[in-house]
Amino acid sequence: MSLLGGIRPPIAVLSALLLLLAGLTALSMGSVRKDQLPEAVLTSQQHFAEDGAIALRASLDESVTDLNRTASLFTAGDPVAPDAVLDKIGSAYQKWRGTALVEISSGRLLAARGENLPLPAIDFSKLSEKSGLTPRMIRLKNGETRLLTLALLSWPGRPQQLLVASSSLRFPGISLGDFRAIAVVDSEGRILSSDGIPEPEQVLTDLQRADVKRDTKQLKSFAKLGAKKAKSHPLTTKEPGSGGFRGVSGSLLGGEFAGDRAAAGYASLAGPEAGVGTTATSLGLTVVAMVNVAEDTRPATDAVVGLLAAGALLLIGGLVILLLVTTVQRPLLALFLESRRLTRGDLHRPVRVPYSGEGARIGLALERLRRQLLDQPDPGPDGIAAGGKLRKTGVRTLVALSLVLLIGWCLPLGLMLNRAGEDVVVPQQIVNDQRERTDTVNDRVRRALNEGHADLLSVASLMNDRTTTQHMTTVLERTLQEHLRYQSLYVVDANGKVLAKAGSQPKASDTKGADREPITLITGGNEPILVATAEASGRKGAAVVGEFRVDFLNSLLKRPGLGEIRVVDAEHRVIASNSGYQAFEKLGDERLGALVDGASLKVGMAPRPAGVLYRDHGSPTIAAATPFVGGGAAKKMNWTVVSWQPVRNLAIPEYSLQNRTVLAGLLGLTAAVACLGWLHLIVVRALRELARRAEVLADGDRRTVLFPRHHDEVGAVTRSLEVIRQQLQELRKREAGRTTDRSDRSDRSAPAGRH
Repeated sequence: MSLLGGIRPPIAVLSALLLLLAGLTALSMGSVRKDQLPEAVLTSQQHFAEDGAIALRASLDESVTDLNRTASLFTAGDPVAPDAVLDKIGSAYQKWRGTALVEISSGRLLAARGENLPLPAIDFSKLSEKSGLTPRMIRLKNGETRLLTLALLSWPGRPQQLLVASSSLRFPGISLGDFRAIAVVDSEGRILSSDGIPEPEQVLTDLQRADVKRDTKQLKSFAKLGAKKAKSHPLTTKEPGSGGFRGVSGSLLGGEFAGDRAAAGYASLAGPEAGVGTTATSLGLTVVAMVNVAEDTRPATDAVVGLLAAGALLLIGGLVILLLVTTVQRPLLALFLESRRLTRGDLHRPVRVPYSGEGARIGLALERLRRQLLDQPDPGPDGIAAGGKLRKTGVRTLVALSLVLLIGWCLPLGLMLNRAGEDVVVPQQIVNDQRERTDTVNDRVRRALNEGHADLLSVASLMNDRTTTQHMTTVLERTLQEHLRYQSLYVVDANGKVLAKAGSQPKASDTKGADREPITLITGGNEPILVATAEASGRKGAAVVGEFRVDFLNSLLKRPGLGEIRVVDAEHRVIASNSGYQAFEKLGDERLGALVDGASLKVGMAPRPAGVLYRDHGSPTIAAATPFVGGGAAKKMNWTVVSWQPVRNLAIPEYSLQNRTVLAGLLGLTAAVACLGWLHLIVVRALRELARRAEVLADGDRRTVLFPRHHDEVGAVTRSLEVIRQQLQELRKREAGRTTDRSDRSDRSAPAGRH
């Protein structure tokens, strides 16, 4: 018999699959619990740490790039006094805690601004080497860590100078919310800087001091474990094909105290492109974010539900298997044995005819053929069936009935049972994280615009009446290559005439000096044109203009776990998005519009981020809106970042139970359709064709050769019918020969006078 053919394999496979599915149903549906934090909360902490890692990496790399570019711009022009160098840097950027200019040959401090820098930690003898200017982390006496960034200033005929800038490892613009701590950790698990946990002397009561000490101890534990896990290769920590964060990240679960459990996320600093390292990624830093979350220990479902579903499947599956075995498999095997008996010449016993369907038709045909082989009169199928044999229900109907029985178990699981309704319990921490992460994205967009304007200020500070067009073009092209945020850079005079440009064709060069704003949005075309302008103090009426790429704004919104993200203006028009959109289209949701308006209202001194859980439109939805808050050139844009996502996409116990229930129904439906379809294609169709051929053969067709389709039970019966057909042909030939012999003998024995 064929391995995949025959009546037994599909029924046996269906039995095994239903038994396996029953076990999986009992285990999966009965194991959904709330005894620890939902997976969605842990995943949210992982995403929070990834946001911190992205912000820190971008800030550190931006600082290094800005200092090197500023040094190269100074070096390309005429010599500048040390104090003037630091003053111009300080006027364009406010990111460094301290700056200094040192003469390399003598080690003499030429100028300094801000906090005192640990200059003795720099080995001036190695600055000529390639690795001598690599940024380095320095630990101060007070325990704080500083990142020192170095750049060279050199003019012909003057001693080389070293430009030094120090920056802290704190997070720029990370919104922590309440009861959250975040830390920067080195490769050994030591905390270099942290936010969110107050110093013990800053709290008032002994109970608060105990909480601070406990949180500090838990954060240190998370820091060591996160740093250890962050040393893994990213490809070994992620599922194949998964996107999102390019570094190593994950979540950690801590201890429980007074109904709260500590949860943390960790993420290593990763470059913006896969496999491409940066200055920040070479420092070996890891970000750890921790929060205490209230536990909900109520069970999502009773284990009895899974047992009842599994028991129902066993009952229905057993009934289906019994139906197929008794009405399809056994009759076919009996016909196989009966046909083999007839081919061996055992014709004395009548054929055992099945009760119904194609089996009965084939059995009646075999009984007629047996009588024909015995040269007995053929009463026809009706005459034989008059003894009480039934021929109404076919095999196809029985298979369809089996499928209906199994669907009767699958459909309720897929469509009705364990459905998570509008009253699903959504942890408040997830709503808070949606709000805080949206605020972080908001700050990231605002800071990116301010950084872009600061870059233009730095370039504009070097433009004067003596600067040639060729030199301006060289500076613009260098800036365009170092910063991918611009699609075009150009210098215009007081009347808007372009003096030098780099990149694509300018689209907003007709703005005159009196109409210039630091950052403005042009909405007249098919796409938003965001323009930043910096006045050139050394060239009257001239300005450096940069047009931001729309893709740059959209790329800032690519954050996993936040759903749909939009940047909208005061009129709720979409300016940027993390997914497909049409420029300047409306939000299209009254709830989101009201949320944006509510977040933009000033409460006290400034607008506040807003987060809400909607339950009024079927599936619950989490939404958050945060307006632009803070200084810089982007403050006047009056933009708001809004995000939303359906709760059903989160790993919440109610939805996990629903998904497992639906999966069980789909698996059952797949197994039923696959196995019964297999049975129909291989057995049922061939059996129906065999019944037709057997009846034609019994009706007297001796010329049609019977070929088996498959090497199985049906094929064996077909081969037996072919043998019987050949036997009947031989029988008819012998009868014809005997008739001819009798006719010849009678002719020879007749009297001669009668002729």
